[in-house]
Amino acid sequence: MIAILDYGSGNLRSAERAFATSGLDVVVTSDREVALNAKGLVVPGVGAFAACMQGLNAVGGPEIIRERIVNERPVLGICIGMQILFSRGTEHSKNGSHAGVGIWDGEVSLLEAPILPHMGWNSVESDAQTVLFQGLENESFYFVHSYAAKKAVGKAQSWTTHGEKFVSAVEDGYVSATQFHPEKSGDAGLAFIKNWTKSI
Repeated sequence: MIAILDYGSGNLRSAERAFATSGLDVVVTSDREVALNAKGLVVPGVGAFAACMQGLNAVGGPEIIRERIVNERPVLGICIGMQILFSRGTEHSKNGSHAGVGIWDGEVSLLEAPILPHMGWNSVESDAQTVLFQGLENESFYFVHSYAAKKAVGKAQSWTTHGEKFVSAVEDGYVSATQFHPEKSGDAGLAFIKNWTKSI
C-alpha cells in the first residue's frame, strides 16, 4: 500500500489517482500508524515552505518521515514536499530562513530567473546512477515553483535549468524527492511513479 500524507497541503486527489495507476492500493491519510507502516509514503506539498512545515508539524510529519527512513521504509517528497526535506528554506522569511525537516543539510532559496514562478514543462538532466528516470532520459516534466535547492545532496541528483541550475530530483537510499509534479506530468510522470513503486 502507498500512503499519501495528508497534512493540509498538496493535490491529494490527483496524487491519489496517479499513484493508483501503479497497481498498488493508495490511501490518503494523516494517521501516524498507517503512514509509518505503508510500503511507501508520499509527502506532497503546494504553497509556501513555512506553511507546509506548520501543517506537517501538526500531524507529526517530521517524526514519521525520520522514523520511516531509520526503519528503511521508502519516502517520496513532491514539490514543496521535496523542499521541506532540506534543513532550511528562505521563502517569506524575515529572519533568514525557516527550519525544515533536515533530512538533507541545505537551503531552498529563490531562483535567479527572469520569469517566476517557473511554471510549465522542462527537461531533467538525470544522474547516471538514476533508478527513477530509467527510460525517461529524454522526457519533460511539469514544474510550478519559485524556490529550489541548488547544491547537490544525497547519492544521486538530477538537475533542471530555469535561469539557473537547480536540483530537480534526489535519490538517496530510502528517501527520494522531485521538485516537479509527477502526477501532473502526463505519461512521463506516470512512468516515473511506476519506477518508484517498483523500486520500493
